[in-house]
Amino acid sequence: MPAAMSDAVRTTPVPQTAASMHSMASIQTVDASQAPVGHARFDDSVLQKSQLSKKSRRRKSQATANLYGTRYEVVHAVVEQAGMLVAKDDDPKCYLIWSDSFVQNDRIAELKSYQRINHFPGMGEICRKDCLARNISKMNRKHPEEYSFTPRTWIFPAEYSSFQTYTKELRKRKKQKTFIVKPANGAMGNGISLYRNGEKIPQNEHIIVQEYMDKPFLLDGFKFDLRVYVLVTSCDPLRVFLYQDGLVRMGTEKYHAPTDGNIDQLCMHLTNYSVNKHNENFQKDEDVSKGSKRSIRYLNNFLSKNGYDVPSLWFNIQNLIMKTLIIAEPHVLHAYRMCRAGNHVGSESVCFEVLGFDIFLDKKLKPWLFEVNRSPSFGTDEKIDYDIKSGLLGDSIKLMNIRVSDKRKSISAERAEAERRLLGPTKRPDHPSSKDDRADRHRKLALDKRKEELKQYLNMIRTDAKREEYENRHMGGFRRIFPTENKNQQAQWTQLLDVAFQLFLSGRAPALQKDMCRAYSQYKEAEILDMIEQCEEDSGSITGPIVPRGPKRLSSMPTADLPQPSGEETEDTGDEAMWERNSPPISPGFRRRQLSNGPPQRSRPSSSFAHRLSSETSQHKSTSRPLSSNHLGKQSHPAVQRTRSLTRPLSATKRIIASHSKETTSVKSEREEELTKRTLAALTDMRIKFPGKTDEEADTVLDAIENNWKYHKPRIASYWLVKLDSIKRRKVIDIVRMNVRALLQRVWHINDVDNLSLYRIFCRVFNRLLWSHGQGLWNCFSTSQCSWETIFSKSTDIISPLEMNCCRRIVQLCRQCLLIVYQFAAETKNAVAPEPVKARTYPANETPKFTTWNNGNGAIAQRLVRTGHPLGQVPQP
Repeated sequence: MPAAMSDAVRTTPVPQTAASMHSMASIQTVDASQAPVGHARFDDSVLQKSQLSKKSRRRKSQATANLYGTRYEVVHAVVEQAGMLVAKDDDPKCYLIWSDSFVQNDRIAELKSYQRINHFPGMGEICRKDCLARNISKMNRKHPEEYSFTPRTWIFPAEYSSFQTYTKELRKRKKQKTFIVKPANGAMGNGISLYRNGEKIPQNEHIIVQEYMDKPFLLDGFKFDLRVYVLVTSCDPLRVFLYQDGLVRMGTEKYHAPTDGNIDQLCMHLTNYSVNKHNENFQKDEDVSKGSKRSIRYLNNFLSKNGYDVPSLWFNIQNLIMKTLIIAEPHVLHAYRMCRAGNHVGSESVCFEVLGFDIFLDKKLKPWLFEVNRSPSFGTDEKIDYDIKSGLLGDSIKLMNIRVSDKRKSISAERAEAERRLLGPTKRPDHPSSKDDRADRHRKLALDKRKEELKQYLNMIRTDAKREEYENRHMGGFRRIFPTENKNQQAQWTQLLDVAFQLFLSGRAPALQKDMCRAYSQYKEAEILDMIEQCEEDSGSITGPIVPRGPKRLSSMPTADLPQPSGEETEDTGDEAMWERNSPPISPGFRRRQLSNGPPQRSRPSSSFAHRLSSETSQHKSTSRPLSSNHLGKQSHPAVQRTRSLTRPLSATKRIIASHSKETTSVKSEREEELTKRTLAALTDMRIKFPGKTDEEADTVLDAIENNWKYHKPRIASYWLVKLDSIKRRKVIDIVRMNVRALLQRVWHINDVDNLSLYRIFCRVFNRLLWSHGQGLWNCFSTSQCSWETIFSKSTDIISPLEMNCCRRIVQLCRQCLLIVYQFAAETKNAVAPEPVKARTYPANETPKFTTWNNGNGAIAQRLVRTGHPLGQVPQP
């Protein structure tokens, strides 16, 4: 979009009617002619204040958008046309947040339910070229007939040996193929090159090697590819939309099959706009049927006129897109649930994403997937760019259904949830009873749980129905492809989703898989209502009422003989009944006192109570111990004395609580500091065991790797960043995590360390080390970078120097663990028959440690050994 056009869009004045202009002119005339000077100034200030108040009300009635992270003018123009107010700075409370780059998971976790952000966590599993190739290869081994829509791909340097084997087979058959080399995380055509001889491809670089598709479908003699736009509005459950227009990106030189003479002519073999726009043959034209960049609508018309089956082509493209997103769904859903913990299934998604699929058509019109872009370019250098991309963005924002009222509803829902948790009934333990009673109780609890699940499922179905009704009315240029009305296709995709969950999550998230199957089942609202009714009938058929039982009364508990209230006093009517229903559960004795004295008074205590404060305080000091039942029986008015203690003046109570809390806080902080020192000392003494070697030999191995770092660096990078997938990388870090968890349990003398603030800090460090597919830990090997410390510099939490030293020691242990696992894998690979790792015997006073080993295929295992016998073992994946 040109700069002039964007300025015109932003500075368009609000239209005013002639009547309003005349009335404002008459007001100014009266003020200037009839009123004194001082009054005229006063009226002008009132008018200015009224205009400012109208502007502030207009701003409050508008949804705000944070476009601080985007550089595209078309995004600003479309958001303003949608009636949203663009924030001037990086406001995290805006309704819409748009960013051109990757968004941290912490930022997604902090979003409110009324906000929307244009990226999903975990989508890099299909948007990085190496991750896409690895994941498709895994699914291809399970379903080769379904996942055969990508060229044959090798990930260097991990798969260099298999690539060389393939090239040798080609030489034996006297065949020659062209290979295209791309950076693993590149974009915009940077770093792409073609090779006719596979032996010349460098082996130590982190690149992707693909077979070159040398028989393309040509348009006017030029090679081309399609930029297809896909909108994902939700991952829980998955909802996908296909935009019915897009870009046809053409080369700028007539296509010929690759030879040694034209292999360097990238404008012939590549269709990237960033590569071809610098060629002198690049044509710009306002007509969508001409030029080097055309529309998909034009391509459809061209194919139809020439007798090609266009519906079949787009059916195959739709299949390709959905099978690719099915690969990403387990990763995205797991990451989204981790960021948005506590959200029920079917709630409004705070994330959405516009993806750009680069699709190639061969001479038989079979679609092939090249790559997926999570941040497709929204540059508008030509009119066709602005027309397509503005329509895409406008329809995407409409489908998000962003409303100003959602903020008030979100705040009200949060308050209601907090009150429900605070005032809800507490669960009391059941006492032993007869066998029949226990069976009936368990059956009733199972039926109640089933009924709650059905009610949640019914609510999800109704929410989906409302959502679909809105989407059908505001779909614009989109078409919903998942969920689909084609039952056979829906069943096929659901089955592939099930396989993807089992393959990529390895059965670690059965709840996610269960929710996924329930979300895509074909139950209707009437069927769910029948199931709920059947549960209620089964619950009513249980003989005898199930009364919740409380704990038995202690025989030594002090008791008091209180006067029983009359029937009139115990009746709950009006506001008192409502107060009683909403009050939290209390003890029976205190409830009787409340019923006899009425609801609690919210006014300040009377002066008589304040006058007798000193006498009551002295009496309280003398009777600080609990009295026996004999002493309690001698008291004449125990209820009155208790009431006085409850109605103690607020100022005195605050002084007592404040002094006590200061002492408790100081003691607690000193104890936490001492325990943190002990934790640091224990972490310093911790060592990572090398299987079959002593600690001195393990230190020698680490020193040898550090001394010959130039040799080991590319191999360790290939092993950690390429060979190990996300699950196995996490298992390497979990070796240190489990040791640290056991250490904290021993030092702090608690079993549940999840609520420990120090452990939560450690978990943030562990997650940072796994950031960007293991890049966080790899950056720690560089002396110039220390990226994990930025999670504390950008946070408002205060980290003490002791806690920071503990984190540094943990990072050092993770580095050593990676080096030992890498070295053991290398030794196991070189060995002919690796010997099994035996459990070592430790003295009774020696701290148990975890031993690690690798089976040579990247699988990590661990064993806890103490005093001669293994206490636990994790099976190898």
